[in-house]
Amino acid sequence: MSGFDASAVGRRVLGCEAEALRQQADSLDGAFSAAVDLLFAAKGRIICTGIGKSGHVARKIAATFASTGTPATFVHANEASHGDLGMIGAEDAILCLSKSGENRELADVLAYAKRFHIPLIALTARANSALGAAADVVLQLVDAPEATAELSAPTTSTTLQIALGDALAVALLERRGFKASDFHVFHPGGKLGAMLKTVGDLMHRADELPLIPEGAPMPQALQVMSEKNWGVVGVTDAAGRLSGVISDGDIRRHVDGLLAATVDQVMTRGPRKIVPTSMLASEALALMSDPPPAVTVLFVVEEGRPVGLLQVHDLVRAGVM
Repeated sequence: MSGFDASAVGRRVLGCEAEALRQQADSLDGAFSAAVDLLFAAKGRIICTGIGKSGHVARKIAATFASTGTPATFVHANEASHGDLGMIGAEDAILCLSKSGENRELADVLAYAKRFHIPLIALTARANSALGAAADVVLQLVDAPEATAELSAPTTSTTLQIALGDALAVALLERRGFKASDFHVFHPGGKLGAMLKTVGDLMHRADELPLIPEGAPMPQALQVMSEKNWGVVGVTDAAGRLSGVISDGDIRRHVDGLLAATVDQVMTRGPRKIVPTSMLASEALALMSDPPPAVTVLFVVEEGRPVGLLQVHDLVRAGVM
């Protein structure tokens, strides 16, 4: 194109984003400290979520947290409405990204956080948005133009989101006293040891298992699912063998007449499971995704009886993925 200067455009974009970053740094206040305090206090994981470009940034922030000593995972807000809310535990904290703060896809995540008193941090340009109003802490993006000018495609705003995510991760690692030796555990130098862990090393046992006998009414199963907070409940036969599993998806498929049904009528029979406990954690990870559809929780059985439960977050914390 005659007269087009790509270098000039590049300098303009970088200058625009650099100026926005400077303004963002100058704007940091007590809200940032409150966000760090909230994330540090979380006994579970940091759940990063968002839609569109903000969703891509949320996934990157979750990876940064996880690699610097803060257990974290990404949950897509759309998928959360279709079963993945079960991935969010009562001891987790949520970091929700949305420039406008008004994405309707976030509604179920916000309602879930409010219902179960899960701390919520909003990273948004509009503090008075639906997301901002629902949040315990709001990290507000400065009012800076996108680098695309009149097109308003997410550019400067996503750069600010990434930078704030980095700032949170670094503040947390310094507060935790995270050292270079710790960092290596989460990276290739320490990857082999993680991949060689067994299911028995990582699984949850005994009283943590959400189990219910065949013939039980669904209201009882829902109570067990809620109390154990794994997003699933295992159904056992008279001999204590695992005969089925009820997931959020099963509940949605049987919503009509659900409370009058028994667990036998709702459960998925012959569920995918882990055998034996000596299976490598890396093999368990593969089993969760193949064959599709992927699952996030699997029961561990010995001689047909459930003895443990493994969730994808256990693999994340162990450094297997």
